[in-house]
Amino acid sequence: MKTTINLTVILLLGFSQIFGQTDKEIIQAFKTSYGLEKSGSYKKAADELKKVYSNDSYEINLRLGWLEYNAGLFEESAAHYQKALNLKPFSEEAKFGLIYPKYAQGNLTEVINLYKKILEINPNNTSANYRLGLIFFGKKNYTVAANYFEKVVNLYPFDYDSLLMLAWSDYYLGKKNHAKLLFNKVLMSNPEDKSATKGIQLIK
Repeated sequence: MKTTINLTVILLLGFSQIFGQTDKEIIQAFKTSYGLEKSGSYKKAADELKKVYSNDSYEINLRLGWLEYNAGLFEESAAHYQKALNLKPFSEEAKFGLIYPKYAQGNLTEVINLYKKILEINPNNTSANYRLGLIFFGKKNYTVAANYFEKVVNLYPFDYDSLLMLAWSDYYLGKKNHAKLLFNKVLMSNPEDKSATKGIQLIK
């Protein structure tokens, strides 16, 4: 009985040391990757993490997605971000991360869908609302763009970027009086702003 107990203790200690060492190796790999990232060696930084890669590690997949995106490996980046998202389906950071390589690959439809998925869970996410506004503004769909910018302005009434974009959206929608009001608010934030100044001049 005593021998069995001692053997159990030894096995538990052995497993503890193994798992502890694994944790140390993973942390060291992250540390090394941060140093390589600072020097711009993104692929080498990714290779360090691949030495301790685990398919079911959200953190490793997420970081590999970021490093491979910066290394210009967009397909590999998207694959790792997708794995992270599969592991944590509600993760906003994984969705935002996946947007980077998808956008770089020109997959604008997927980018829009990812932003919308973020808003399904968190309707007041200002980054997703603002960026969707920019996309639809670029498409000259000013009505949809204005709706997204307005959501941000309602939450942050003195936000420079959203005020400016909402002002231009309203301008192109023919809402000149409201656009002028918003351009003036922009100038309260940045009195020398050329875009807002131009907008007011066009309205005059």
